[in-house]
Order: sequence, then C-alpha cells, then structure tokens
Amino acid sequence: METVTTALKAEGFDVRQLGVGRDPDDLLRGLHEHRPDAVFNLFEGLADDGRTEASVAGLLEWLGVPFTGCPAEALCLARNKPLTKLILHGAGLPTPSFFVVNSTADPRLNNGHVDLTSAIGSRSLNWPMIVKAGAQDASLGIDHGSVVTSVTQLSARIALMLERYGPPVLVEQFIEGRELTVNVIEAPVRRTLPISEFVFRPREPGTWPIVTYDAKWDLQSRDYEFTPYCDLASVSPEMAQGVRSLALRAFGLLGMRDCGRIDFRVTPQGDIYILEGNPNPDFNPDAGLAAVLAGIGMTHAELVVQLVRQALERKKKAGVAMARR
Repeated sequence: METVTTALKAEGFDVRQLGVGRDPDDLLRGLHEHRPDAVFNLFEGLADDGRTEASVAGLLEWLGVPFTGCPAEALCLARNKPLTKLILHGAGLPTPSFFVVNSTADPRLNNGHVDLTSAIGSRSLNWPMIVKAGAQDASLGIDHGSVVTSVTQLSARIALMLERYGPPVLVEQFIEGRELTVNVIEAPVRRTLPISEFVFRPREPGTWPIVTYDAKWDLQSRDYEFTPYCDLASVSPEMAQGVRSLALRAFGLLGMRDCGRIDFRVTPQGDIYILEGNPNPDFNPDAGLAAVLAGIGMTHAELVVQLVRQALERKKKAGVAMARR
C-alpha cells in the first residue's frame, strides 16, 4: 500500500488510505467522508475468509465509485474453479479435462472404481489426476498428496478436501510438463507481459512437479527451494505466440480488467493448457507482476498511476453515458 501511495503522491494525487475489516462500516464511513474520485483497490479478502475478495469491488460498484482492477464479477468467477473451467471449455479454449465432486457419496467413486463418463474435456481422464479445492486460490490445499494415481488415493483426497474446505472439489487431468504464467495488463492497451515460469528442479521420489502452497509461500520449505520462480521463461517463438494469444483470449473471456494473470501447463510435445485465471495478482513491487514490467519498459509506479487514470476515465465516460440518457 505504501508504494502505491508514494507513486500517486509523486504525480500530484491527493491520497487517503482506507482499511477494511470484518465490519464494512469503517470503509463506508471513509468513502462517504472523503468522496474519492477513484479507489486503488488492493483488497484480497479477509485473512480467514478469502470469499470476501470481491466484496469491496461489489460495494464500490454499488456506490458508483470507480476503482482499479477487475470488477466484482470477475473476482467471484475466479474463485469458482469449476465454473471458470466450464467457461474456458465452452469457448473452445484448451483446459485439462475434469469433473466436479460435491460429496463423498458421489456415485462415480463407488465400488472401488471411478466412472469418468461425465468428465468434461477434449480428452479422456487418465491417471495421474490432481485434486483441488474448487473455491480456493493461492494454491491453498495443494501439496504432493494432491496428485493421485488410484481410486483409493482419489477418494481419500476428495474426502480430505471436502473436510478442510467444503465443496466443490475439482478433479483434473494432471498435465506433465512446464508451468508458465502470463500477466496481462491494460495500460492503456491490452497486452501481455513477458512469460514467466515456475521451474521444477529434480526431486526425491514421492514428489510431483507442481506448484504447492509451500512452493509459493513458505520460503524455508524444500518445495520453495526446488520450485524457483523465473521472471523470464525460455520458450520458443511459436510457444510464446500460442501462450500469449490464449492469455489475451482468456483475460477477455473471464471479464478481467486492468491487470490479471493466466496460468498454463505445457506438455513436452508443446500442447498448451489453461489452468486458471487470477484477476487479482499480487501487486507488491517485489512480486511477479512488478518483476516483468521492465520487459515492456514500464515501472511499477508508472503502472500504478496509469491504472488510476484509467479508473478516472471510466468515471468520465460513465458520466457522459448517464447524461445522454
């Protein structure tokens, strides 16, 4: 928040910081008191309830206050992994085949076998598969037990995810290969930033080449040590073109705005699959989004200012549209 404040003040903006707690009254009072021309939205949800991530965006939309970042609809959609994948699949974009489970009594898991005739996707599901909490983000719930190779493991992992996080649980084809990420910004035109990658170093038996929760957040863990993040991935021109094109299409399809990130798996044969979209990537100046801005000759501070100017322009256009009515 401080870096955003500094960047805006340096450009002559009058800036006030407003916090968000469990009771939204403080935020509402601050909005009514200061009547901001625009809000730089850095809210990522309450610490113990990530589902609230879209709440501030929805509140600002209700009040008619322009803000930076994605609209509430896109933020809600991203938290529903199964729905996101249905939209991607329905639009013909490549995403790993999958099915969704809401209860341990799901008939597809009975009698020691799994019925995959209801799986959605362009290819049949095969072992191994990966099991994810369907309404979580930031790799929450992902560890090396997430990848399963038998019905017994699959049933046990589904039960664990239901117990810890509740439904839905997403069962997805595990894609062997690389994990690439592409940040997309609108500043002011929509474009991709340089392609990044989580690099999977060789590991001991029993581990899988996946981005676990620890690989992202626990700096002292072996997963973090063996899954370094590379700001500039080494990819062929053909792969770069394919990944960037899909990132732009997914960004628009999922209703993202200003900035967002699309995550991919790419097989050794070069087949590209979209895993998910993140409409609220970490905006910290030390995070991945900021690290790749230099690739297009932009600083973090310049992006901050540009996003605010775009929010103000949206307010201006909305005012013109109302006047024409």
